[in-house]
Amino acid sequence: MAQIRITKMFSFETGHALYGYDGKCRNVHGHSYKLSVTVIGQPISDNNHVKFGMVIDFGDLKKIVKEEIVDVFDHATVFNKNTPHVELAKELSDRDHNVLLVDYQPTSEMMVLDFADKIKKRLPAGITLHSLKLQETETSFAEWFASDN
Repeated sequence: MAQIRITKMFSFETGHALYGYDGKCRNVHGHSYKLSVTVIGQPISDNNHVKFGMVIDFGDLKKIVKEEIVDVFDHATVFNKNTPHVELAKELSDRDHNVLLVDYQPTSEMMVLDFADKIKKRLPAGITLHSLKLQETETSFAEWFASDN
C-alpha cells in the first residue's frame, strides 16, 4: 500500500528573548506561532479496525502535540537556562509567570529541533515524523525534514 502524509496544524503564543543577540530580539517579546506537523505512514488496511483507512487518527496526533508542545509552550516565556536570563526567569516565576528554561537558544530553528525530538518519541509504530514547519511570523519560519536529518 502507498505511503500517505497527513498534516495537522497547531497554534500557540510564546514569549522569548535571545541572549547575546545583536538585534531587537535580545529583548523579551512574543510570537503567535503556527506549527504544522506532517507524519507519514500507510493507512490501516484492516477493514475491521476502528481506524480503518487512517494513517493515524488526527485526534491521536493532536493529543501527542498538545501534550508535548502546545500545553508546555503556550503562554510561556522561554529562556536559555545557560545564560544570565535565568535571573529574569526566576523573578518572573516568583511573580507566578509561566517560564520555561531550555538547553538551547530559543530560536525557531532550535525550537523545531526540540519539537521534532519530542514528537518522534511519541509516535506509534509504523508512523514516522516527516516534517515540521514552525512559523514565527507571517513571513518567517523554520522547517525540519526527516530526510535532512
